[in-house]
Amino acid sequence: MEIHWIDLTIFIIYLISMLGIGFFFYSKNESKEDYYVGKREMSAGHIGLSVVATDVGGGFSIGLGGLGFILGISGSWMLFTGIIGAWLSAVFLIPKVYHHGKNHNFLSFPQLLEHYYDKRPAFIAGIISFIGYVGFTSSQVLAGAKLASATFQTITVTEAVLIIGIIAIVYTVAGGLKAVVYTDTVQWIILMSGLILIGIPFGYFHLGGWEGIAKYLPPRFFSLTNISFVQVINWMVTIVPIWFIGMTLYQRIYACKDEKTAKKAWLIAGLFEWPVMAFLGTLLGLFGRVALEQGLLAGMGYSSVGDIDSEIALPVFLRHILPIGLMGLVMSAYFSAIMSTADSCLMAASGNLMTDIIRPFHSKLGDSIRASQLFTLIIGVIAIVIALQMQQVLEIMLYSYAFMVSGIFVPVLMLLINKKHSSLAAILSMISGGATTIILIIAKIDLPFGLDPIVFGITASILVFLITSYFDTQEKVMA
Repeated sequence: MEIHWIDLTIFIIYLISMLGIGFFFYSKNESKEDYYVGKREMSAGHIGLSVVATDVGGGFSIGLGGLGFILGISGSWMLFTGIIGAWLSAVFLIPKVYHHGKNHNFLSFPQLLEHYYDKRPAFIAGIISFIGYVGFTSSQVLAGAKLASATFQTITVTEAVLIIGIIAIVYTVAGGLKAVVYTDTVQWIILMSGLILIGIPFGYFHLGGWEGIAKYLPPRFFSLTNISFVQVINWMVTIVPIWFIGMTLYQRIYACKDEKTAKKAWLIAGLFEWPVMAFLGTLLGLFGRVALEQGLLAGMGYSSVGDIDSEIALPVFLRHILPIGLMGLVMSAYFSAIMSTADSCLMAASGNLMTDIIRPFHSKLGDSIRASQLFTLIIGVIAIVIALQMQQVLEIMLYSYAFMVSGIFVPVLMLLINKKHSSLAAILSMISGGATTIILIIAKIDLPFGLDPIVFGITASILVFLITSYFDTQEKVMA
């Protein structure tokens, strides 16, 4: 399908707007604090929308649509973990984190570990987080590229990787966290407008309304119980902890002007995750399934469920039904979803590198805003190179995410509930938890009850932490 010049013009205007926001903030960044935490003066609305755009953005286009295609609206339970994680961290994490961040000028998540433990677990966490977020950036860029290529066939995967990667890198390098947050806000509005005002109504009426939709799918697709309890548990264990260890989230906590603002932002983000995005995403994926069952995609080579990747059914359907002009808006919406996650992951990786890995050994370089921008650029280029070489979209993300959650979550949990903090226990729990999960994933062992390897990684991490802490005589006691 050729892209009409009107659609292309709309898309180019969107990309130029994102670059404009980045360069607008370029001259306003006078220090590393400006660059990484936006002068600690940002509002709940912008932070809240940025949080949900980062957390749901890329996964929305790829994951939720696929779940709606396979499970129907029961797939919305995946993002129920979002509201649980957001609100738990608002109640238990933010009160601990915000004041330490403000009083000690923290810029990163591992600095909190250094405050409660010492430099060793902070350094390890910095390395793990850095590797994880480089992987996240790469996987988001490639996922968006494959989605764009499937939707707009005149764009190759390589071209889409370069478009998404270069634009996201340029405005992130130029503007820092403020550029990321404000572009996230704009991108979120574009995404919601494109899919609520265009995707839902056009899809619904093109499929024949409720009668046409219900006729082609069994009742389970419209039920909230079309999912196993074990699957919900796996989602809870793998997704909720990221709200306590995500570098992207700590940067935004530190960026809020006060604790009340941070809590409000997290409440906003939770509500947008579930029910808003959860049901919107799965419903649109369900539309893709109905279109396949109705034979609307047969002309594009998709006549049965086995012929199409569940995650691209929706964009292929929209490509089929949308008129000129609206396709450009939806193209912008899809790119917005991916870029709002990719830019935040790039910013997080840069923060980890400069604050937690370089600064302990070279404070002058670690505190330089120009060095921060340069290394953000270098990380972005590396992420693009990785994206161009990756064979599996989520391969790097899977390992990075699994190691982060199962390795770092327990030391954070323990600093929230315990006054005694053992650095040795933190280090050993990180290694044992992360290693357990990765070994189980690589070995492809059939686990009891179908539980996720992260469940066993976190369990191992807890046991190692408690045992080591019990015998460690060098514990640090915090009031």
